[in-house]
Amino acid sequence: MLNRSTTWAVVFLVATFAAGIAVGAGGRALWVRYASAAAPERARGLDRMMDELTAELRLSAVQRDSVRAIVQRHRTRMTAVWETVRPRFDSMRAQMDSEVARHLTPEQQVKYRDHVTQYRHQKEQAKSDTGTGGQKK
Repeated sequence: MLNRSTTWAVVFLVATFAAGIAVGAGGRALWVRYASAAAPERARGLDRMMDELTAELRLSAVQRDSVRAIVQRHRTRMTAVWETVRPRFDSMRAQMDSEVARHLTPEQQVKYRDHVTQYRHQKEQAKSDTGTGGQKK
């Protein structure tokens, strides 16, 4: 049985994972939607997100400044939290990969490792391309 702090840690990890999926899917949808109309040099990270929110929501200058300050404040804190959780997440992911591999043939294990490596590389590349790689502006 899990104690309360472990339960909250697991809940936080699952919520963070779900939020990452939602943000990733939404970000990808926005990227596809606006990629054809993009200028040669697009803003990155927070600037890009604010440009998109300003256009989509038609934010006034005051709203834009307020939203930017709020997002920046929380983003910094969320990044700090992620940095403390990431080692545990990576460990859990390695354990999951190991458990999956035990149910596969040797040939399937090679293909699984290649698939996972390619998927994670593409995900990291997408983060660096969109400026959401966890680097602060």
